Amino acid sequence: MKINSLLNRRDFNLTLLAALPTIALRLPQSGNSLRIDSQRINSHLSELAQFGKTAEGGTSRVAYSDLDLKAREFVMKLMRDAKLEVTVDAAGNIVGRRTGTDQSLKPLMIGSHIDSVPDGGSYDGQVGSMGAIEVAQTLADRNVKLRHPLEVVIFQNEEGGTVGSAAMARGLTEKDLSVVSNSKKTIREGIKFIGGDPDQVSRPLRKKGDLVAYVELHIEQGPVLESMNRPTGVVQGTFGVERHLLRFVGQAAHSGSTPIPMRRDAFLAAAESALGFREIARKYTTPTARVVCTVGTIKAEPGIVTAVPGVCEISLDQRALDAKVLEQILADARQVSSRAATENNVTVEWKKIWSIDPRPFDPKLIALCTEAVQEVTGDAPQLPSGPLHDAAEMVPYMPVVMMFAYSSNGLSHCKEEDTPEAYLLKTIEAFLKLVEKVVTA
Repeated sequence: MKINSLLNRRDFNLTLLAALPTIALRLPQSGNSLRIDSQRINSHLSELAQFGKTAEGGTSRVAYSDLDLKAREFVMKLMRDAKLEVTVDAAGNIVGRRTGTDQSLKPLMIGSHIDSVPDGGSYDGQVGSMGAIEVAQTLADRNVKLRHPLEVVIFQNEEGGTVGSAAMARGLTEKDLSVVSNSKKTIREGIKFIGGDPDQVSRPLRKKGDLVAYVELHIEQGPVLESMNRPTGVVQGTFGVERHLLRFVGQAAHSGSTPIPMRRDAFLAAAESALGFREIARKYTTPTARVVCTVGTIKAEPGIVTAVPGVCEISLDQRALDAKVLEQILADARQVSSRAATENNVTVEWKKIWSIDPRPFDPKLIALCTEAVQEVTGDAPQLPSGPLHDAAEMVPYMPVVMMFAYSSNGLSHCKEEDTPEAYLLKTIEAFLKLVEKVVTA
């Protein structure tokens, strides 16, 4: 299959480039248009998916497993074929580097991850990883001279908590290293298994200014681009998250002998709260800013048909891109749960599970990404990322932007995960164009 939309425009926005002073660029010579090799990228994605291919058609390749190790060997071969100098850092990340012509300039890093969730799909992480290698291969095929060094990174264990990117950005603690992964190995054991050195895990750290930018391609994992019928989106940033466990305590009682007005039903308080959380999300969602509130787990006690629940625990996951909005929806949720508890004559306690601040991406890179997507697809919708990504770990330390590819039916982390081929290829074209705007000479 040949790609119809060729990368043949060179009208770079010099105003925007000038606004990004750390990135040095020159216009490429006319007639030097680049295009990806659609057959090659499809082949690479298909071959990678075989490492952990499930009978149902998905991929199950958790970090630090034997399949992960074999897939890493396959990926390193592809990177060497793309004329990259390949190393494995102390944290176990695979880094392929191509030297630039200007030794004074910092590298641009692109990449993603190749590990999957158990019984997951064949596109999450893989599209970004193979897309980044395809970009490097295309530049090598055409012998394009890069002023900036280019680094392609395959972060290890993204699905287990963005472990590899955390090691590169903020560092790993002994507590981090003791966490047990999906492969039943601790992070320390896993890093050693894939060729890293957990005793030297601080070595991969990149300080502010070490990289000119990090740019990541990923599938959306949601239904927004599909609802717009757009192949590619520009990501504004990753949501901040507030995650809590709520415990409602009333009194267990016989379901037949206890009148409704006299019950202290913990489940009803939890259920009314959950409905209120949904209304909070609706209230704060606007045409340009989405907010989500999700009750994902529920546990009622004593959990028998003939008893009024005396205890009910639910989880609450709240996400927003704006830090002030995230703070407000949390405050509103506390009010909602308190009111529901009072009305049902129960108590409620909140326990924080985890949180992360919103990670908005770099405005100048968002503008360049918008240009690249528009030039290939004609439109560049902007949307936030609800899921976290390796990019979120990198934001505090360098300019970052992400590009999204369409996800069929909005599905991810399952065997149905898919991106139509034509849309996938357009997205990788746009990603190549974005990289061109940053590193080509």
